[in-house]
Amino acid sequence: MGERPPRPTRGDYVVWRTMTTRWADDDVYGHMNNAVYYEMFDTAVNAHLIEATGVNVRTLPAVGVVAETSCRYFREIGFPAPVEAGLAVERVGTSSVVYRIGLFQGDGDEAAAEGRFVHVYVDNTTGPGNRPVRPLPDAIRAVAEALVPTAPAD
Repeated sequence: MGERPPRPTRGDYVVWRTMTTRWADDDVYGHMNNAVYYEMFDTAVNAHLIEATGVNVRTLPAVGVVAETSCRYFREIGFPAPVEAGLAVERVGTSSVVYRIGLFQGDGDEAAAEGRFVHVYVDNTTGPGNRPVRPLPDAIRAVAEALVPTAPAD
């Protein structure tokens, strides 16, 4: 089995969003239910796209649909403290974008969880069975490329 990637830190992300936790987010064990992590990933990505493009992304000729998600959990988080979501882009393809979203709660530098979220852009005008479009919409490509972390200077 391969070596596990290092636990992400705040420096691995490019932009930030603070999210409120709710009483209903916690499960019977007193920590945030795993499904809520995915809701936070979805909200963080799409809210950033809307703010950074200045358009309602739902009305673009091509829209991003979720093709794949995953989450690595490192420690519990939950209500009532807010969660800071850091966003970065792992890859910008011809018809897709791969996001990484780190969730942080409290002052620590290490992520409590990190999600991977893949948007594939499909034709928004043809209805069900939409096929991927190429290239990505210009507004989406510009925002996604701005989220690719830059290598630190030597």
